[in-house]
Amino acid sequence: MTARTAHPMLPVADHDEQAQQRFVLALKQHVSANVTAGNHAVYNARVLPAFTKAEGRAPRNRHEVRRWMEREPYHQMWGSLMRLGQELMWDYILESVDRQLDDLVTLSTPKPGVGGTLRLDPGFEQPRYLALVDQHGQPGSYYTDTRADDVRAGAILDQGAAIYHFGKAGGAMVDARGRTLVQHVFDAYPDLEPRRILDLGCCVGAGTLPLPEFFPQAEVHAIDTGAPILRYAHARAEHLGRRVHFAQQSAESLDYPDNHFDLVTSMVVLHETSTAALPRIFAECMRVLRPGGVMVHLEVPVRYPDMDSLCEQVLRDWQTYYNDEPFWGRVCETDLVAMAVQTGFADAVQGYQTQTLDPQRGATGWPNPPTSRPGHWYIVSARKPKG
Repeated sequence: MTARTAHPMLPVADHDEQAQQRFVLALKQHVSANVTAGNHAVYNARVLPAFTKAEGRAPRNRHEVRRWMEREPYHQMWGSLMRLGQELMWDYILESVDRQLDDLVTLSTPKPGVGGTLRLDPGFEQPRYLALVDQHGQPGSYYTDTRADDVRAGAILDQGAAIYHFGKAGGAMVDARGRTLVQHVFDAYPDLEPRRILDLGCCVGAGTLPLPEFFPQAEVHAIDTGAPILRYAHARAEHLGRRVHFAQQSAESLDYPDNHFDLVTSMVVLHETSTAALPRIFAECMRVLRPGGVMVHLEVPVRYPDMDSLCEQVLRDWQTYYNDEPFWGRVCETDLVAMAVQTGFADAVQGYQTQTLDPQRGATGWPNPPTSRPGHWYIVSARKPKG
């Protein structure tokens, strides 16, 4: 099998597969850079005047605008290209992964020595809100086993993540989110020296691995609901020499004791959870954190209350309706600071953290910048009161 450059578990595309994947990357980049903006021209020239004439007022929210935008051929064409790029990405990656799956399963039994662990629950049932859709359109989502000791879902997602983010989320390692979260901890909680860390919804562990790298004194745990991505994440971490204890659990009902962790994190997880699940996850963060401990949630940099353009809100909300992200819109408008306060957290803050691959203590300040811009992630964080 071809040598891997990032880590041994990463599938390697052959010549034809590389050509396919480069094509879909170019297509997605073209749509993002050159086609998306045309929606604003359509909105300003056609939709807004027509809506105002028909209704006798300006539109009040993105939902009203979406219904009118979806009548426009240009917007329909844009949405079709967006979905086509997503489906082609998965199709091309599936071919590559399935060709190598036997080898990947063999590689997923790493040599001993790192000390991480994997704890799966054969009787685990996926939360209904996750089982109803294939997240991001990935066939079989993150939890479907196709064979014994399966790692297929993890390999698909790991190879697809770099394409999905245009290679700008940490290259083949796709660890920029984890490194950016570490920078937030350095900036907002410089006194925190965590001894135990829990990462919720770790997926393939790409964002998790910076935690043991930058907090080497900490015992790091990570949970997710999917067995195949956890097998992949565990093997990935072991091959990279990062000690992490993975477990199959729901963030709504953790089996860790009260007051156990100093830091609880998640990265782009909240927008994949239901409206009912979200407060339960915050409550579990409160329960398992020690007094004075910190929770940090990094999310997509889309906050509808911060966005003046209703057209831009509609474009961002495409994920909710057409990319198998049914809870995206609701989470992006939820006041997460208020939810943290209602849960009992203190000093809750939110803002946008500049993406970085090189976290430094005292390097960037917080928040940076105060509003969403390209190259930043939204973060909400808070402390559990000491008293």
